[in-house]
Amino acid sequence: MSAKVIFSKVLGKGFGTLTEYIFRYRRFDGTEGEICREVYDRGHAAAILLHNPATDKVILVRQFRPPAMLNGDNPYMLEAVAGLLDGDGPEACARREALEEAGVVVKDLELVSASYGLCAFVTEVLTMFIGTYDDHDRQRGGGLAHEGEDIEVLELSFTEAYGMIASGEIMDMKTVVLLQALMLRRGTA
Repeated sequence: MSAKVIFSKVLGKGFGTLTEYIFRYRRFDGTEGEICREVYDRGHAAAILLHNPATDKVILVRQFRPPAMLNGDNPYMLEAVAGLLDGDGPEACARREALEEAGVVVKDLELVSASYGLCAFVTEVLTMFIGTYDDHDRQRGGGLAHEGEDIEVLELSFTEAYGMIASGEIMDMKTVVLLQALMLRRGTA
């Protein structure tokens, strides 16, 4: 399959860049087609589900998410720790964000997946990890004030957190994927 950009126009810049593109591509029947799409680029990111194997607890964070509010959902979403790479590799980013957001020094890090969350409209590839910690690895978290972060840190039993998927209390896709990955690794799926 071949495809190319034949037009692009930046529509806006802020936290990321929204660009309108026209693409020319080969259709599955062999003919050429064109499609116009707006694409949002804000860089790549990493996420980490923090798990204490000794207590079988996980750490999630809660912060205000405007898109959830605009959809009429609870804007204070429970999520796995995550952040933009900002020039770091995915592993370094996951460790940095675990310390900044949750106050946790990560021991072991296991790759779950590097995936697109919304491949039709967003360029971001999210690299997801499960990271271990113990009670001695905890410090004060809550985010960085100079980044405008206001983060609540919660330590929950894995069973309680996993149950929040079915109850609708956890609606964040990366967190669902990471909790399910931990369930599979535990052999209890």
